[in-house]
Amino acid sequence: MRYGFVLDQRKCIGCHACTVACKAENQVPVGSFRTWVKYLEKGEYPNSRRHFAVLRCNHCDNAPCVKICPTKALFTRADGIVDLDGDRCIGCQSCMQACPYDAIYIHPDLGTAQKCHYCAHRVERGLEPACVIVCPVQAIVPGDLDDPRAEISQLVSLLPAQVRKPEQSTQPKVFYLGAEQDAIAAGTGQSDIPASYLWAEGPAEILQHLAAPEELPASREVYNVAHAKPWGWHISAYLWTKSISAGVVMVAASWLLNRWDRWPSLPAADLLARTVPLISLAFLAVTLGLLVFDLKRPERFWRLLLTPNFSSWLVWGGYILGAFGAAMAIWWLWASPPPVLLAVGGILGLGAAGYSAFLFAQAEGRDFWQSPLVLPHLLVQAVIAGAAFLLAWTQFSGSEVPEGLESWLTGGLAAHLLMMFGEMAMPHTNRDSALAVQHITRKRGSLFWWMVVAVGAVLPFLGITLVSEPAYGISSLAALAGLYCYEHLWVEAGQAAPLS
Repeated sequence: MRYGFVLDQRKCIGCHACTVACKAENQVPVGSFRTWVKYLEKGEYPNSRRHFAVLRCNHCDNAPCVKICPTKALFTRADGIVDLDGDRCIGCQSCMQACPYDAIYIHPDLGTAQKCHYCAHRVERGLEPACVIVCPVQAIVPGDLDDPRAEISQLVSLLPAQVRKPEQSTQPKVFYLGAEQDAIAAGTGQSDIPASYLWAEGPAEILQHLAAPEELPASREVYNVAHAKPWGWHISAYLWTKSISAGVVMVAASWLLNRWDRWPSLPAADLLARTVPLISLAFLAVTLGLLVFDLKRPERFWRLLLTPNFSSWLVWGGYILGAFGAAMAIWWLWASPPPVLLAVGGILGLGAAGYSAFLFAQAEGRDFWQSPLVLPHLLVQAVIAGAAFLLAWTQFSGSEVPEGLESWLTGGLAAHLLMMFGEMAMPHTNRDSALAVQHITRKRGSLFWWMVVAVGAVLPFLGITLVSEPAYGISSLAALAGLYCYEHLWVEAGQAAPLS
């Protein structure tokens, strides 16, 4: 049994009855939606037409939200309905990033994720979903896709049915008949989705929407609902603090292992062997604090570790960070850490720096984060963060500069610049990825070109290579500032393209 929907857009009149019924049946709060109607206009007067698209959860057979959920709050029932257990949800919002259809929201009072669940409480009593029974034109057809006698199976097999975003390979079970492709896509036909809509504002704002016909795009989105961008500065800061925590260990472990036969006698040995694990633990504590603080239900954080979904990289990330923290505590307690402990610390540092690439890859709704450069770039950023922080530490504490540390930073900055420009310059056939690049280089161009490139990469590279030790302090701080700005832009840009 596989329950699904057919949405017949040939019949839909855009009355919003399905939206209202869904809100009433499931007590959906104001400003949130489990199903909604989008309006799109095409053509020019007198040959123009308004198209409707009813949007909702697609109850995918290969649901990315189920894979990424760290606590098994999201699950696929035996009847194919993708349901959610609010008592298990920790409010991490990762499911919102994984869903390509923008179908999940956070309940403002409960702090847990919510979505269409096919009115499972009604289906279990032999009733149809609330949206079905109120549709005045019978444009919503529910049923079992595995039953060849069901109306839904016959419609899908006999008529040219469409699905949203088939390229995502989610195997959605919501099919559209007669839908305008631009209407069921996200933002097709215009580069900027309007922040507000005609008749939704006062007279002064209305005039701004009345553009001349030649200024209007071929497809105009004239009504939709607002959806949040779940991850903000907490995630940017988490990537930055984690880079420092992992990076100082990666640099120190490599330096000590390469000089194992003589490092206890070197002036910089105490900094790298005794101070580095403390620095790492301090920034790791901040990293974990940011992650927990960003949860909508932080008191349920324990569920991630004790009731884990092992397909989620949020779970594996939690375990990696825990093991990394334990290794750093042992490293610090062991006055002269043996090579095995140094190697384990360095490997766990690589894991702590790089696991986020697999987590962002599971956010399948955000195409910009699917780049193969994410993993190597995160490791390079950790090298920059670790080397820059240690260089700054030596300058402001009066410690001896470890031999060759500046080369780690300049090499990392050079690789960082190459990877950034490689990401920006490569052809992006995917529209969402192209919009993300435009967001970084154009919409937020001042921050990117001045802070990330000039101040955060070029200035410290030149300062260290040309001015040498007198510029170590300011160059290191500039590199750390530029790195944070890039993390922030990267997280922001990934969410720039609309999903519905």
